[in-house]
Amino acid sequence: MAKVTRAMVENSGINVDELVELLVKNASAELTTYYYYTLIRFNLIGLEGEGIKEIAETARIEDRNHFEALVPRIYELDGKLPENMKDFHDISACPPASLPKNPRDVKAMLTVLVEAERCAVKGYTHLCNITAGKDHRTYDLSQAILNEEIEHESWFSEFLGEGPSGHFLRRGETSPFVSKFLR
Repeated sequence: MAKVTRAMVENSGINVDELVELLVKNASAELTTYYYYTLIRFNLIGLEGEGIKEIAETARIEDRNHFEALVPRIYELDGKLPENMKDFHDISACPPASLPKNPRDVKAMLTVLVEAERCAVKGYTHLCNITAGKDHRTYDLSQAILNEEIEHESWFSEFLGEGPSGHFLRRGETSPFVSKFLR
């Protein structure tokens, strides 16, 4: 199915096996983050937690969308996902965004959230760097996800008091950059 697509990317000078491995690891990070963000979101309670819950939910849904957008590209490049979910979890490009030991510590939860987003920003920046001008489709997808991950990081870092970012929570729309890959 993916012979021409794979050959074109190989002919551009990209090691497709390494690219697929990076895409699979990032897909794992997106799906595991979706799971861990679900746990965090349910524990964002009280006056402090409720203010963050909607933003955490948007990031959670968008991370699921990132997973859904990455999987077709993996298979287009003749790759596949691991058959075992535990194996898939364990190859994540980013450490688990686990619920802190004290699930009432909102600052600790924000730290988990912002660190997960920072890892994602690094991963998609790397994918953009190795595909720029060589693999247009993977570059476009990686750049779209990167744009959303940067916004997620900005939202959470503002709550930690790291300074203003100029980014606003999306109302009624999720994945504005990635949505074209979900059709």
